[in-house]
Amino acid sequence: MSFHIRPLVRRFRPYTPGRSIDEIREKYGLQQIVKLASNENPLGTSPLVQEVLRKKASFAFRYPQSGNPRLVEALAARHHVSPSRIVVGNGSDEIIDVLIRICMDPGVHNAVAFKPCFGIYSTQTAFHGVELRQTPLNEDFSFPWNAMLSKIDDKTSIVFVTSPDNPSGYAAKADELEQFARRLPQHCLLLVDEAYTDFAENDEEYSMIPRLHTLQNVAVLRTFSKSFGLAGLRLGYAILPEDLADLFWRVRLPFSVSILAEEAGLAALADIDFRQETLRTVREGRNVLFQGLRQLGCHVFPSLSNFLMFSLPSGGPDAAELNEELLRRGYIIRPLSSYGLPSHLRVNVGTEEENAGFLNAVREILNR
Repeated sequence: MSFHIRPLVRRFRPYTPGRSIDEIREKYGLQQIVKLASNENPLGTSPLVQEVLRKKASFAFRYPQSGNPRLVEALAARHHVSPSRIVVGNGSDEIIDVLIRICMDPGVHNAVAFKPCFGIYSTQTAFHGVELRQTPLNEDFSFPWNAMLSKIDDKTSIVFVTSPDNPSGYAAKADELEQFARRLPQHCLLLVDEAYTDFAENDEEYSMIPRLHTLQNVAVLRTFSKSFGLAGLRLGYAILPEDLADLFWRVRLPFSVSILAEEAGLAALADIDFRQETLRTVREGRNVLFQGLRQLGCHVFPSLSNFLMFSLPSGGPDAAELNEELLRRGYIIRPLSSYGLPSHLRVNVGTEEENAGFLNAVREILNR
């Protein structure tokens, strides 16, 4: 190509997604595929959401209302915060991207995160020419707060913390997060990604949302992709300090949340029974997978999310070999080489039947 391309783009390393059902079906000639790789809702999409989408499909030619005010109001009411603090985006990924561009000058400011971390933190800071400083997690994947603080200086603008964390499922309690927030310099925004917090048994002990009124330097990210079952429609939101929310709405691309995504979000919030059944299914299934993998000799990390990270017993196949054998049997899970954890794997909770089938497949492979 003769036209100019930023050198940074030529060497850019994109986000690594999980394998798709169609890809594995075509590669291995399988009819039945069970995907347990992307932390999606095991129950699928709410029947109420599906009905709303059918009814609203004829409006797909319309632009959504600017600022998605109905959804903003519903989220504000849900979390007992002012609507002026709520922002919505095309997935929480868009919100992360916009906040990086708002808060940091390329080549000047930096962000801080743990290592490993959600890949979007790495890709989007890199794309915008912002340094991402990372500190390794503790050996048990808990959070080394003092080590993280040592990475922060007068040019640090955002500190990313995912809790429960991905890929381990480890979560810090809200008391711990609040103490850390109060130790940060005033110019640092603590961005707590709570994509998985509602899967904790006592999520009120882990969420920072009830504490936001006393913490001016904390923002919380949430998503509709997990417990609400809307990963394919791309819908996320955040509760930000009011001034920052105002700036977000000024610079966010118009209409990034589609009219169908907004209607689906409103319906998902209304379908309380579906979400409660999702939480029950995940919490019970998580325990089944945890106990089942342990009985097979795997080292399984405690998780408060809708997934489990595990490593294999010695003397058998390694993580790559097990993953390949599972793919041949039609089970997609997530190898963690892209997280710098080549000996670890991640599996998300499925239905009762899917969980049982996965455990049987792992048993066959380990015992052959």
